[in-house]
Amino acid sequence: MYTGKHAHLRPLQPAFIMASTGEAVTYRELEARCNRLAHLLRQRGLKRLDHYAVFMENNGRYLEACGAGERSGLYYTCVNSYLTPGELAYIVNNSESRILITSAAKLDVAREALKECPKVELCIVADGPGESERVVGLQEATRGLPKTPIPDECIGTAMLYSSGTTGRPKGILRPLPEQPATQQLPIFDFLQKLWHYREGMIYLSPAPLYHSAPQAAVNLTIRSGGTAIIMEHFDPERYLELVEKWGVTHTQLVPTMFSRMLKLPEAARQRHDLSSLEIAIHAAAPCPAAVKEDMIKWWGPIIHEYYGATEGLGFTACNSAEWLAHRGSVGKVLLGDLHILDDDMKPCPMGTPGTVWFKTATPFEYFNDPNKTREARSPDGTMSTVGDVGYVDGDGFLYLTDRSTFMIISGGVNIYPQECENLLITHPKIADAAVFGVPNADLGEEVKAVVQPMPGIQPGPELAEELIQFCSQSLSRQKVPRSIDFEEELPRLPTGKLYKRLLRDRYWGDKTTRIV
Repeated sequence: MYTGKHAHLRPLQPAFIMASTGEAVTYRELEARCNRLAHLLRQRGLKRLDHYAVFMENNGRYLEACGAGERSGLYYTCVNSYLTPGELAYIVNNSESRILITSAAKLDVAREALKECPKVELCIVADGPGESERVVGLQEATRGLPKTPIPDECIGTAMLYSSGTTGRPKGILRPLPEQPATQQLPIFDFLQKLWHYREGMIYLSPAPLYHSAPQAAVNLTIRSGGTAIIMEHFDPERYLELVEKWGVTHTQLVPTMFSRMLKLPEAARQRHDLSSLEIAIHAAAPCPAAVKEDMIKWWGPIIHEYYGATEGLGFTACNSAEWLAHRGSVGKVLLGDLHILDDDMKPCPMGTPGTVWFKTATPFEYFNDPNKTREARSPDGTMSTVGDVGYVDGDGFLYLTDRSTFMIISGGVNIYPQECENLLITHPKIADAAVFGVPNADLGEEVKAVVQPMPGIQPGPELAEELIQFCSQSLSRQKVPRSIDFEEELPRLPTGKLYKRLLRDRYWGDKTTRIV
């Protein structure tokens, strides 16, 4: 969120606009806010390579909370705003954060977490008053501080955590060279070209700012001299309204957002003019082929899919035309060499799924977790993985199958549940779906589906049988769920990732024989 030259070239242009309130913050004001907070961080003793954390919902003070660190040589950790006090305390302590920036809406959670965070010296309430020497209001704490840059300005960056969908969240630490804040890190140079960012662009951000993709996208929008429209939370019809209202040119979504827009009434889908859109990136999870095809019919060739881990291991991407020719793919490798390897680290035959390994494109380590870092690296240290499973076709396109952690072993057969999930989500009566393995005394595991019906759809045995028969028409017998349960809402993170572990653990309880 470094305003740089644009604070002088376009001081009165909005750097960002909050979608629900219309609050607009100009480049000049964002520059001043970030500088004041940077001075405060230095005043409190934070020096280059130190850490602080940000725990807030999307709001009008979020970007300066990040921007101050980006010009101070600091690592800032943006924390999932839906975490409990204990979960927040774990990340704050694990990241060795000395300062926590939060909001009035999240202060109760932050206050409770701070009881377990003795090394946090200061808690800053970004949009409200303070209440003690340790918990202060941002406006009060920065009053009188300079709105000009700190003397030792240098590049900082986010140290984000994995989603924790399969275990404890892990911090991803990248090397931070000692260079000017005006000079962005190489990975962002690459993304800026990949996503076609430019001066004057209007970017619509529908996702939480604590996640890696929105972080990068909003950051690059501002570095490019564009304007970011930030949604406080995603609503499918409101999203379409905002595209028309602001003449949005660029956006980034996750597959569940596509699915929810496609299930709007036809009149709602066609009500708004989307002609300003130039490019729509989607990522975070594999997109069901039927969902992608329907979006291309609606939005046309502007849709681009990309795959890249938070760790920054490597990237693949493809546009709509390429995808239609290779349905289910996420493109050719663009950064870093990709390899599909079996459990013995041997290359898999073409078209055979295996673990996706990248020749590391950007160095990283799991913060304070050398064992996890070793697990994610090949024996010779030249490649890394996050446990994704996929295969490459004859044209060099990558197809993601699932995560190795979610693989089901039933009667000795390896089953990746993503295929069944992708199918279930296309059923007109289903809003969301999760598929995973549950205990079976004879087979070890069997396939279980847990689904969220569409509003007004009655769950029960008849619907379960209908869905099983629906799956049987497209999937081999071993991939079809043996049983289906129903939930009012599945635990999906706002970033689009399914928190499958929370569902799966209910069925395994204290059993220790589960295969992961």
